[in-house]
Amino acid sequence: MFKDNWIQILAELERKGEPCVLVTVVEHKGSTPRDSGTKMLVTEQGCYATIGGGHLEYKALKLARDMLLRGEQQMKVERFNLGASLGQCCGGMASIMLEPVVQARHHLVLFGAGHVAKALVHILATLPFRITWIDERESEFPLEQIANVTQVVSDDSVGEIASQPANSFYLVMTHNHQLDLELCAKILKRQDARYFGVIGSKTKRKRFDYKLKERGFSEANLTQMICPIGLSEVSGKHPAEIAVSVAGELIREYQQVGTLAAVTGSIVTQVASPRAEFSDITNDVVVAQ
Repeated sequence: MFKDNWIQILAELERKGEPCVLVTVVEHKGSTPRDSGTKMLVTEQGCYATIGGGHLEYKALKLARDMLLRGEQQMKVERFNLGASLGQCCGGMASIMLEPVVQARHHLVLFGAGHVAKALVHILATLPFRITWIDERESEFPLEQIANVTQVVSDDSVGEIASQPANSFYLVMTHNHQLDLELCAKILKRQDARYFGVIGSKTKRKRFDYKLKERGFSEANLTQMICPIGLSEVSGKHPAEIAVSVAGELIREYQQVGTLAAVTGSIVTQVASPRAEFSDITNDVVVAQ
């Protein structure tokens, strides 16, 4: 008896933001390994449930993984003559539908649970992001669970950086400037951030550049850090306005270089463009609790 546990597996893949393709036998005629309605899930490295094995399943796996590799989002239907084209002794006909059901998500690490972070996380949760949200103050996190967001209460935010995957997006917006500085140093040491932004003004940027150079970071290292953050076209000091501006910058980042990064795993560095400036006063008053 087959163990068709694909529903539970799909829920787990959606929680992790891992791309997958749902393969369904939509039509069968004559003798086939399994009947219409049978499903299996295919990820880049795994396969869950089965459509009967044999050459049909082998072809389905190859088609599904080719779709994942190319980032295809449109479903497709393929028809197979099991005897003539696939050499299976059952000899019937089968049509399979291949449907991408989990969109690839970028991993973003958000430090700080102040007003701006709260406004921002609700926007990012609707976008292709899988968010790790870190703060030492459990009381600052919302009570309701937000989809695609993992809340981490930690007294050692800096120590959390070591366990994050390569090519992550990082946003630093805590209530403590010294903590921001320590987070910046640790992220820069990794040398593998896809995006690294710090909330603050040009004055804060100059102060951080000076202190980080004292710790041995070069000018080239510091170009990886974006501060101020946000789109210059979207200004304002209200938390929601800042959140929209920062979200726009993140969207621009993954839209411009997302395909190349996904295929090659390379770290792509962009030339900095003008960004909205949120002053030190804004950073302190809006973000601090």
